[in-house]
Amino acid sequence: MPWIRYDPSMYKSNQQMQKRQDPPIKTACVRTTGGTASDCISTPVEITALTTGAVAKIPVVLAELTLQLNVNAIIDLPEPAWEIKRIKKNVKVTQCLIIQDTHMLFIKGYVRKNIDYTTRYCSNSQGICGDIKHCTVDVPFSCTTPVFFNGISPLPPVPSSSTEFEYFRQQDIYGPRFADKDKLLSGDLSEFNQISTEFFNELPFCDLVSARIVEFDEYLNPTHPTGIKAPFAERYFESIEEKMVIYLTLKIMQNRQVAIPPISIGPICPGCEE
Repeated sequence: MPWIRYDPSMYKSNQQMQKRQDPPIKTACVRTTGGTASDCISTPVEITALTTGAVAKIPVVLAELTLQLNVNAIIDLPEPAWEIKRIKKNVKVTQCLIIQDTHMLFIKGYVRKNIDYTTRYCSNSQGICGDIKHCTVDVPFSCTTPVFFNGISPLPPVPSSSTEFEYFRQQDIYGPRFADKDKLLSGDLSEFNQISTEFFNELPFCDLVSARIVEFDEYLNPTHPTGIKAPFAERYFESIEEKMVIYLTLKIMQNRQVAIPPISIGPICPGCEE
């Protein structure tokens, strides 16, 4: 077996190469240092605003009202459930449209419900064990209602217009019934002239203020399990009938041109004028 000569410089360079390639090993995942200061200093800043008056286009409140929507729905779960643990609800409005000249409001949307329920993995005469699962459903609603404008009436829509016009034309005419000096005096039928005007009206829109839901949910056809051991009062179900009364408070608004008068701005804080 041939002898291999030991070279210390080669061993040192190999150690340096391995040190460059291997990342350092961290003992902690994350660390936070510092905290919240007890006092913060605030300094008033001069407010720059237009004080000479202006004409602005801003949303104006036409009406504010509260709608009551009555909803009755049946929800079928994907598997047998033993108990509802929690139901989280959110109201989503997808359409809020007022038809002008009729004062009728059309509103449409849905209630997003996240239902947490328990399932069975094992059971005996003393209890039931299982997982908590969830099911998210959208319960639709829609209604129409007349609106009383307790703010200001909306601007009436300006209709588009189209007007035709023509030019006078004098033409020579020939025939056994016409003399040489006869002329045809009429409008020019060889052309078509028109003036069209479009008005782009501001459509009233809705702004949601609050939503309140009063709900009553009831299990449909709760059934005592057969062939397995379970506490005597336990029942499973697969459908829920819910009754909801939804109170929606909203504002009906329209972009309008508003004249803002000039104002005088005083000091932003006592003693700032010194």
